[in-house]
Amino acid sequence: MSAPAPSRSATWLEIVSGRRTGIGASICRAGLAALTPFYAGVMALRNRLYEWQLLRSHRVPARVISVGNLTAGGTGKTPTVAWIVRTLQELGQRPAIISRGYAGQGGANDEKLVLDQLLPGVPHCLNPDRVAAARELLGAARQESRPPESRPTHLVLDDAFQHRRIARDVDLVLIDALNPWGYDALLPRGLLREPVHALRRASAILVTRSDLIDEVTRQTLARRIRAATEAPLLWSRFEPTRLLNSSGQTLTLLEAREQRWAAFCGIGNPHGFCRTLTSCGLAVSDDRFRAFPDHYLYQPSDLDELGRWGQKLGATGLLATHKDLVKIPQSALGGLPLWALEIELQLESDQAEQLAELVTG
Repeated sequence: MSAPAPSRSATWLEIVSGRRTGIGASICRAGLAALTPFYAGVMALRNRLYEWQLLRSHRVPARVISVGNLTAGGTGKTPTVAWIVRTLQELGQRPAIISRGYAGQGGANDEKLVLDQLLPGVPHCLNPDRVAAARELLGAARQESRPPESRPTHLVLDDAFQHRRIARDVDLVLIDALNPWGYDALLPRGLLREPVHALRRASAILVTRSDLIDEVTRQTLARRIRAATEAPLLWSRFEPTRLLNSSGQTLTLLEAREQRWAAFCGIGNPHGFCRTLTSCGLAVSDDRFRAFPDHYLYQPSDLDELGRWGQKLGATGLLATHKDLVKIPQSALGGLPLWALEIELQLESDQAEQLAELVTG
């Protein structure tokens, strides 16, 4: 299988990361850098308007927990949201989830499909207007004449650090240890949605994939975070637990290590997925890995090609992320079993208790 044709987003990422070289790429980077001050100015003005209360943040009758980040791309918000919701449930609370939403399958995006599998029965509203979504979740219960004790007590906002129209009680900001600062430039020249000093709004910082960096890098990262905020600093990793297929069957990691894999994904941080595979003994070489654009909707022709590609490589199975699997209702491609790597958020030492206390209030 040839690599999928680069999307505009994939081409942009190659350019801003510096992986694409040459005169053309250099000119593109210069052009993007020239546009960055306009984006920065709009973002700064918007934040000032909220600080001056000329733009209003709306309160709702529930505890609101925002899970967000500074950068565009994957930092691990979905497993973090799942951890928070499960923790709240274990403590007797009634959480619901609000996501921005975008094009997906049957009105649901990949994050919602994954969370619906991980958290069956938990209300989950997709709406770019988080205030309207909150009112729908809280108001729908009242319209159904349900008693107050059945209404959501906590609303968990997925990817909402920059969505300031809804007031929040907790702003948890995720930073990916593998690419914490988005190539040190604001959009569109880099991946930063806001300057690093925006971390001063955070209630806590959660560094993800911290197990994949060395101690020197960790200390450097901590110093830069501490220069921006004194909010609690938490460290976490994504622990692979097992493999799962679309039929609900599972495979242990020990069994998986006996197979010869090829892997693919369509997520915001494909490099992070590769590193996670390596960490659990399922390493795949570059020629056995394919990256599609983030939130990619696989077409039948893509799946046929992936099957042929895996066969050509002599693979005994294909690996993807859970977000990819929920969009591919097949247990095999080209006769090769298709499995997803299931992961869970794990916090260091006693920090899980610290985060639980923060989100419950």
